[in-house]
Amino acid sequence: MKKMLSMTLAAMMVMSLTACGGSKPAEAPAAPATEAAAPAETKEEESKQAEAPAAEKAPEDYTGSVVVYSPHDADPLNAGVNLFMEKYPNVKVEVVAAGTGELCNRIAAEAANPIADVLWGGGADSLAAFKEYFAPYVCANDDVIDPAYKDPDGLWIGESPLPMVIFYNKELLEKDGLEVPQNWSDLIQPEWKGKIAYCLPSKSGSAYTQLCTMLLAEGGKEAGWDFIKQLYDNLDGKILDSSGKCHKMVADGEYYVGLTIEKSAIKYADDPKVGFVYPQDGTSAVPDGVALVKGAPNEENAKLFIDFVTSKECQEEQSKNWGRRPVRSDMEVGEGMAALSELKLVDYDFDWAANEKEQIIEKFNDIMVD
Repeated sequence: MKKMLSMTLAAMMVMSLTACGGSKPAEAPAAPATEAAAPAETKEEESKQAEAPAAEKAPEDYTGSVVVYSPHDADPLNAGVNLFMEKYPNVKVEVVAAGTGELCNRIAAEAANPIADVLWGGGADSLAAFKEYFAPYVCANDDVIDPAYKDPDGLWIGESPLPMVIFYNKELLEKDGLEVPQNWSDLIQPEWKGKIAYCLPSKSGSAYTQLCTMLLAEGGKEAGWDFIKQLYDNLDGKILDSSGKCHKMVADGEYYVGLTIEKSAIKYADDPKVGFVYPQDGTSAVPDGVALVKGAPNEENAKLFIDFVTSKECQEEQSKNWGRRPVRSDMEVGEGMAALSELKLVDYDFDWAANEKEQIIEKFNDIMVD
């Protein structure tokens, strides 16, 4: 595996390759005024050439820079950026790495004078909440991306669907004679009290998506709150402040089950102590997205970057090395992942999840203090 560039997630990192130098080719001298007229067939050929579309630029002909804001984990983020720079050696990439919420708020604050060109990563429901700060763009790979995984107005494009799963510790379940939970609804049974790892939805985008998913799977936007109240009671006052802890603490034997994302669970494929299931009463596959920032200072390179992260080349690398599910319909999913066609998926309402986020989180917080 290629050695990755190091990256500090709390600050801006600049990764670049020096542009190749070179002088412009000399211009051909103008024809003398006394030159005889060209034959008719020659003029016709020249006319056809003038009407022909310009040849596509070679990768090394792209120059300048692109500023990428991204909440992705360091390893897949580094890998994707490195792969882009290998292909486009004369484009300087500047990366700002932080959480999805922080980056979206930063893009909004900078709207009058944008700094970012691209937001790469973050759940599509989060991107939908800030889509007024994005510009429409139909990427070069649009025909292999299902309409369910892109904004109808082209304001964000899915680049990796993220099914929600129930992660479990086999050893703990076997010790207590517990069956693997197959549904969200199983988790409100008394045997799971105090054994469930879940993160505050106000602290984590994935935990918020899980909350919306469970609401939709267990009765709907209103009736589903009865289930959420019962689930919270079964948390027994234990709720985590980081979604990353949900799978880690299950793997470490501190919790029996955890609510997490497929891409986190798949990292433990070689660990015989743990496993995961896709809830049979309905899960979601909200994609991480990529979006063109409105007023991007480096628009051409921003579009180039979006085309790249949705390309087969990048999607294959991210899937093979980092367990990220490809969004492209012309690719197979990684080992251990179920095809989306095999899953029961809720009808996830991006606009509702985006526009009602504050009220949904407030309602969950009210349950916590009741």
